[in-house]
Amino acid sequence: ILAYSLAVVHLIVTLASDFPFGVVKLIPFTVHGWIERMVGPLLIAIPFILNFSTEEAARNFYIAMGAIIIVVGMLTDYQAEVRGGKIK
Repeated sequence: ILAYSLAVVHLIVTLASDFPFGVVKLIPFTVHGWIERMVGPLLIAIPFILNFSTEEAARNFYIAMGAIIIVVGMLTDYQAEVRGGKIK
């Protein structure tokens, strides 16, 4: 339930972000970046915070998803301006 809930929140944030794939464009792209900078490490910590780190599959899933978000965040220019539907 937690993974699906977080996926729905991530989808909503993505659709509400001001970048080409955003639909509503309410959240500035820089704020989207800060959200991802917080979510990546939090996903890695969740199995330990919520006491399910002994469940290997669940623990590894959250660690992998957190690592992926961290890497994508490092490769993304969240300062890019959006003009005419394209990030420049």
